[in-house]
Amino acid sequence: MLIPVLIGMSVITFFIVHAIPGSPAKALLGERASPEALHQLEEKMGLNDPLYIQYFNYIKNLLQGDLGTSIQTGQPVSEEIIPYLAATFELALFAMVIAVFFGVNLGIFSAWRQNSSVDYLSMVIALIGVSMPVFWLGLMEQWIFAQELAWFPSSGRLDSRLFFEPVTHFYFLDALIQGDFVVLQDALKHMVLPAVALGTIPMAIIARMTRSSMLEVLRSDYIRTARAKGVGELLIIYKHALKNALIPIVTVFGLQMGLLLGGAILTETIFSWPGVGRYLYDAIHARDYAVVQSGILVVATIFVLINLIVDLLYAWIDPRIQYGKE
Repeated sequence: MLIPVLIGMSVITFFIVHAIPGSPAKALLGERASPEALHQLEEKMGLNDPLYIQYFNYIKNLLQGDLGTSIQTGQPVSEEIIPYLAATFELALFAMVIAVFFGVNLGIFSAWRQNSSVDYLSMVIALIGVSMPVFWLGLMEQWIFAQELAWFPSSGRLDSRLFFEPVTHFYFLDALIQGDFVVLQDALKHMVLPAVALGTIPMAIIARMTRSSMLEVLRSDYIRTARAKGVGELLIIYKHALKNALIPIVTVFGLQMGLLLGGAILTETIFSWPGVGRYLYDAIHARDYAVVQSGILVVATIFVLINLIVDLLYAWIDPRIQYGKE
């Protein structure tokens, strides 16, 4: 199903992008450009061809590995998008580590102590996390932890005074490869506030899903048998119960990770994070068709691949699930 999904995404994205009011030529030349200059540039960019011809030319170039050229910078999108994707992936990964660690444990303790004060407190925290606007949380973090306490930087990926030449554009990986622990520490400080802001909603969703799934598993016969045999409570929960409760949790993880990789525009804007969401947002304003079309298709490809990995993980988590067999 990956191929038809991606074909559908390419069609929808292409025609929606071309329905945006305005012209890339006008965005490039300015509002005062003459009609003759606009016509010549549109002819050169192939914008005067029928939409179906433009689409087939786009697909033909795409199959050859050509994602197009940005009209703003003149750079190939396939090269230009890499640093932005790396920044978003790094931020999303750290946000999901925070969300999974705190969300799963919060849900476990809530299910373990059902209807207790711990359970009620955990669910209140989860409800607040789901309801809290990301932009408000980000601004509060900047005010308290960056401005008042000065514990963390308020924006960017790295201090501009540090000289650092990235290789993979994953700053943590590059700093480790180069053995530059000053850059590693600074990158970590810049990561904390946006990762916490971005991971709050997934954390709350994972906590609620974990609680629901764990409650069902903890009522199972094999759990009662393990308790009757004198198995320790922590061993029962983390070794036996959690594994059987993982499938819905992994599903939520995959969906949330895919959404975060799509680019958290609000978080990236507040913290001046150079991610793919902000990159696509600026491209839409500039009518940069190549960047918008190819950028969204790259994000969609990553999203469906993550969902494929999640589907395959089901069989690893639960041996009763088998693919390709009757």
